[in-house]
Amino acid sequence: MKIKKTLKIPLDKFINYSLYNKKSGYYMKKNSFGIEGDFITAPNISRLFSEIVAIWIISFWKSLGSPKKLNLVELGAGNGEMMKTLIESFQNFPVFLNSCNLVIHEKSPSLIKIQKKKLSKSKITWISKLSKLKKIPSIFIANEFFDSIAIKQFIKKRNIWYEKFVYFKNNNQASLIEKKFNMKNYEKKINFKISKNQNFIEYSEVGINYLKKISKIIKINSGGILIIDYGYFEKKMKNTLQAIFKHQYSNILKNICNSDITHNINFKLFQKVVKNLGGLEINLTTQKKFLIKMGINERAEIISKNKSFLKKADIYYRVKRLVDDKQMGNLFKVMLIKNKKNKFKLGF
Repeated sequence: MKIKKTLKIPLDKFINYSLYNKKSGYYMKKNSFGIEGDFITAPNISRLFSEIVAIWIISFWKSLGSPKKLNLVELGAGNGEMMKTLIESFQNFPVFLNSCNLVIHEKSPSLIKIQKKKLSKSKITWISKLSKLKKIPSIFIANEFFDSIAIKQFIKKRNIWYEKFVYFKNNNQASLIEKKFNMKNYEKKINFKISKNQNFIEYSEVGINYLKKISKIIKINSGGILIIDYGYFEKKMKNTLQAIFKHQYSNILKNICNSDITHNINFKLFQKVVKNLGGLEINLTTQKKFLIKMGINERAEIISKNKSFLKKADIYYRVKRLVDDKQMGNLFKVMLIKNKKNKFKLGF
């Protein structure tokens, strides 16, 4: 980030620049996924993860009355690995696959290129805006989508709210500073009391707007969204902002545009936002409980039969990473948002 003069910008604008600037943004210029990137997502750890999600999707489609036309939308498809495995799994269910309008919502041109190459044999539509979706029942899959959207941070000191800014000096050294903030006016603007019982706030305007848009689509056209992301259930918000550079935790103000900046989702906040919209039901669980209830261990047993000891060990090692309490099992949460009339609870 080249700064000729001193500059003060809100934290969310700094994160958005670092991740999504058209020329230099982290997600806009390279493939960040896998061993060569900065992090490995669940679909890249084991294809069993995506196979389980595929079975869940088909079961949920049946709970909607098996509509003959359906949008299946992956939000932020990374390197395309999940969608590839989903389609391969759906080929065993041709009636479902034929009903599917497969859609990827992706901002990054470089990732779209990677996805198109990996998914060249499949009929997929890429959209930049959710308003372009056909007005039919829609199932949204958001695996590690919301954590990569920029957040604002606010802190309360002696009953005064402050917003965090990034301050750049002439020599391009960046530091975090706090500026007084009118929380009452902001809450009127967003029509939501985020400060109630809070001393610290992480809030993503863009993320919450996505949540509201998708929830409204679900209300009008039926369907649901399955959110899988790292986060927490506590009501009290906490500072979860972090950067990852070459698979290591890093300072968010270093390696600007070359490191991934993320945060943990406050699922209680998501729950409140969705409840305020009315007419929708929310189910919440951990990734461990979801995958185990969906039969990932049994599936691992089936595919490891007649395999060599090394291949068996690899399959179970990968499953353990997904479900172990000390790894992804409890850190990642799973949320389902759907119409209240639909009593579907598989995996929850």
